[in-house]
Amino acid sequence: MSESSLGKGDSLHQQVLASFPLCDITEDDMTQNPQFCKLLATLAQHVDQTGLTVPLNTELDKAEQKLQSQRRQWLRSESLSKGLQEMTQEHCIKKHHTTVPPDQNMFYETMEKCLLVSQCIRQLDPSSTTNQDQPSLLGLSTQQVMELMPPEKNIQRMKQGLPGELEKHLRRKCLSLLSYYQPEWENESEGLKAIKLSHLSAQLDKEKKRAESLTETCRENTVLLQRQTHLYLSELIKCIQILQSLILDHRLRIQTDLDRKKLEYFEGKLELVLQKIKVEMVEIQLDTYTVDSISAHRKIRGKLDTELKACQVEKQSVELKLASFKILGKEFETLAEEYCRLRQEIEMKHWALKEFTQYSNK
Repeated sequence: MSESSLGKGDSLHQQVLASFPLCDITEDDMTQNPQFCKLLATLAQHVDQTGLTVPLNTELDKAEQKLQSQRRQWLRSESLSKGLQEMTQEHCIKKHHTTVPPDQNMFYETMEKCLLVSQCIRQLDPSSTTNQDQPSLLGLSTQQVMELMPPEKNIQRMKQGLPGELEKHLRRKCLSLLSYYQPEWENESEGLKAIKLSHLSAQLDKEKKRAESLTETCRENTVLLQRQTHLYLSELIKCIQILQSLILDHRLRIQTDLDRKKLEYFEGKLELVLQKIKVEMVEIQLDTYTVDSISAHRKIRGKLDTELKACQVEKQSVELKLASFKILGKEFETLAEEYCRLRQEIEMKHWALKEFTQYSNK
């Protein structure tokens, strides 16, 4: 393989790895599978790093923008609703600690009633797609709930003063957020706080982007670390295999001498044990068979041999008689069985007569 083709292959490998950072692929995998590497290189022209095609990614961006727009609208209305609820809660707490002017009390009571009515209406008709044939909640209708609204005069007065009160409330919340974000700015003047508050959104957005950049860098470092870990483990496994082969070769070289020495040791030990066993057997025989015991054993053996010969002669004679009886046939066997039966009956009668005589004497 020439240097130019090698450099081209390495460049192609790097391009594929950069195009698919989320895939656990190494250069060795692509070197061993060149067709798969070409397939990935061709596929990289049609998809991005996340695996999405260009048209699908465009549609996804449009859907994401639409979702973000709707999310901003929802957050705007939800933030406004939460802010109004917080204002009513703060007023309720304030009433229990200080004396509130009647007009301010009327303002917050009107706003609270309007919020409650709007929440009830939202519960009765949560969406425009609600089926009109469905039974209403608690049998109430929107018109019945609207009758609970405060007088129109109070509502108009509340609407006139609402922007100012809401602006004050949001300003206090922003200043508290500023104090939480930078506690050292809490003792600054109101003008300086207002200036810093105007730059807070940009600063938070800058830090958010920095956090996202750090997250992306962390993800790339994680992928790189996984790749390096895989390479490290592969090299470590190769080193372990080489070390195992070296240990095995060294062990095989010295194993022959070690086995031979062990064999010689065990052979010598076995020979020593056999000699000890022989010595013990000789000592046992010497202790057991003395001169007197040997002569007595000889006499006993002679007597036993004589009795054995006599028994053998008797056995031969009995076998001859038995053979002569067998010549007589089955009739003799019947007579012999009848003779045995009569002998048993005679013995039983003798036993019964003896028992009866002993009982009569008593």
